[in-house]
Amino acid sequence: MTHPAGPRIAVFPGQFDPITNGHLDVIRRAVKIFDEVIVAVGINPEKRELFTLDDRLAMIRDLLADIPGARAAKYEGLTMDFVRSVHATVILRGIRDVSDLRHEFQLALANRAVGGIETVFIMTGDQYALTSSSLIRQVVALGADISKLQPLVPPIVLQHLERMQRRGINFRNLALDTPAT
Repeated sequence: MTHPAGPRIAVFPGQFDPITNGHLDVIRRAVKIFDEVIVAVGINPEKRELFTLDDRLAMIRDLLADIPGARAAKYEGLTMDFVRSVHATVILRGIRDVSDLRHEFQLALANRAVGGIETVFIMTGDQYALTSSSLIRQVVALGADISKLQPLVPPIVLQHLERMQRRGINFRNLALDTPAT
């Protein structure tokens, strides 16, 4: 499926803290369109981390092992710089609803205007339209039964959360989206 100008590489950037079944849905559909999909795992300084960057990267690599054409990489700095460094042709973004579209549309216009990089949107499956990493972090922080997250996150994420819970980690301090002071 290589394009005459070279392989069609898409970068799917995000914090993925944690990766959700909705993210995986977008990745599985994207590998049917692109020669390679790079899941670019980064840090958002506006949010506290539930999982470390290395833990997120390890979980994502495990999950992508069964998805030919997809791989994970960590990055820092501007997404546009990372996209160029891996010779990608587009940024891939998942869209759940109209609120996502408004925000992502602004980013896409900025990426095209400033960096000349196009964005391709893939709608998430209906069953994942209400799922977000932020929602998962909030539910965990508020003390919900972690096993109830099973339809929303992959089993490896549940295993990591359960292990953290057994070690007595206070999720309330980790998961709320306010910068650490």
